Amino acid sequence: MKGVVLGGTASGVGKTVATLATLTALESAGYDPQPAKAGPDFIDPSHHEAVAGKPSRSLDPWLTGENGLRRTYWRGDGDVCVVEGMMGLYDGSAASTASVAEALALPVVLVVDASAGMESVGATALGFQQYAAEVGRDIDVVGVLAQQAHGGRHEDGIRDSLPDGLRYLGRVPPTEELEIPERHLGLLMGAEAPVDESALASAAEPIDAEGVVEVARTPPEAGPSEPPATATTVAVADDAAFCFTYPSTVERLREGGTVRPFSPLAGDSVPEADAVYLPGGYPELHAERLADSGTLDELASLAADGRPTYGECGGLMALAESLTTAEGATFSMAGVLPATVEMRDRYQALDHVELTATRTTPIADAGTRRRGHEFHYSSATVGSDARFAFETVRGEGIDGEHDGLTEYRTVGTYCHAHGASGAFDGLLSE
Repeated sequence: MKGVVLGGTASGVGKTVATLATLTALESAGYDPQPAKAGPDFIDPSHHEAVAGKPSRSLDPWLTGENGLRRTYWRGDGDVCVVEGMMGLYDGSAASTASVAEALALPVVLVVDASAGMESVGATALGFQQYAAEVGRDIDVVGVLAQQAHGGRHEDGIRDSLPDGLRYLGRVPPTEELEIPERHLGLLMGAEAPVDESALASAAEPIDAEGVVEVARTPPEAGPSEPPATATTVAVADDAAFCFTYPSTVERLREGGTVRPFSPLAGDSVPEADAVYLPGGYPELHAERLADSGTLDELASLAADGRPTYGECGGLMALAESLTTAEGATFSMAGVLPATVEMRDRYQALDHVELTATRTTPIADAGTRRRGHEFHYSSATVGSDARFAFETVRGEGIDGEHDGLTEYRTVGTYCHAHGASGAFDGLLSE
C-alpha cells in the first residue's frame, strides 16, 4: 500500500479538513483510501473513520518504536494511505510528523494556509523542502495542498509560485460548513459532529487525486511481532465515555484471545472475562449516568475479588472514589482506587511520557519501561495509603513523580499506551 503524509506548516492550518477532503477525492476517483494519523491523537482519527468507513491507523514512533510503527501502517488496507500530520511538520518534542515520514520513507505534501498569500506559498513550501537538507533530515517535500484557497487568479498564482520539484496538488476552498466544533480535548468526535458530506464533496473537487497517487510511495515492510503467550478473554469498555482506543490495541488483544465489549453508560453487566480494560474518553461528560449505571459497582466487586483491571486516563477517573465535573458537581465512581478526581479549567498534562515499573502488576513486570502519551484536564488527589506501579521518567503522571495507582490487581494510569508496543501483553497472560 502506497502512502503520502499531509504535513502542515503549523498547527491550525486545516490538516484535518484537508485530509478528509483528500480521502473523499481519492474515493471519488475510484481508489480505496486508508486513513492514518501521525502522533497519539484519538479524535482526528474518528473523523477519518467517519469519512473512509474504516479505522484510521495511529502512527507514533515514540509509542511503538519504528518496527511497531511499520506494523501499524501495514495493518491498514487500501490502495493509498493518507497520513494526517500533527502540529507543524518538524514540531514535536519526542515525535513529529517528520519522524513518521522518515520512519516510513513516505513523501510529504505540505498543507499551507493560502488565505492571504499566493507567491508566498511557494516561498514557504521551498523553505520547508530545503530545511530538511540543511538539518540532515531525510524528508522529501514533494508538493503543496493549498488550504483556504479560491479558484481563478488565486489558484493560478499559487500554482505558478511553486518551483520545479514542488507539485501543485490542489486546494481546499474556504467554507464555514467544513468547520468542526471543539471542546476541551480538541475537536468533537467524528460520530458526534460529522463533517457535512455535501460540503466535503465540494471541497474534494479541486484536489488532484491522481497526482496524490502518483507522488505516493510504498514504505518498507515491517518485521514480525511476537505472538501473545496465552489466550485470554478481555472485557473492553466501549461507549461515549470510553472511546479512546487505538485499533492496534484491540487487534493485539484479539490476537491473544477474545475481546468482549461492554458499555458502562448503558449499564451493561461486565462480560465474563479474564481481565478488564477501561480506555480513556470522556467520563466527565457522563459522570451522572456512570454513577447511576450500576456497572461501576460491579467493576468494584470484580476488582476486590482480584480481577485484573486496567484503566487509562478516563478509566482511571472511573475507578477512583469520586469525579468532580467542571461545573462543580461531584459523583461517586467505582471507588477501587484511593483518589478523588477533579476537572480543571486548563489542561494538566500534554506530552509523550515514559514510565518505569517499580512493582509487578498485571500490566507490567517490575523494572520494565513503558512509553505512552498523556493529555488530560483532570487532576487526581490520592490518599495517604496510595501505592503506585510506576515512576515517571518523562511526563507528569498522577502526582508529578508517579503513575499507575494500584489496588488489588487493578491499575489506573494517565498514560495512554499503544497496542503495537506490547504494553497490553500483560493482560493477555492473565
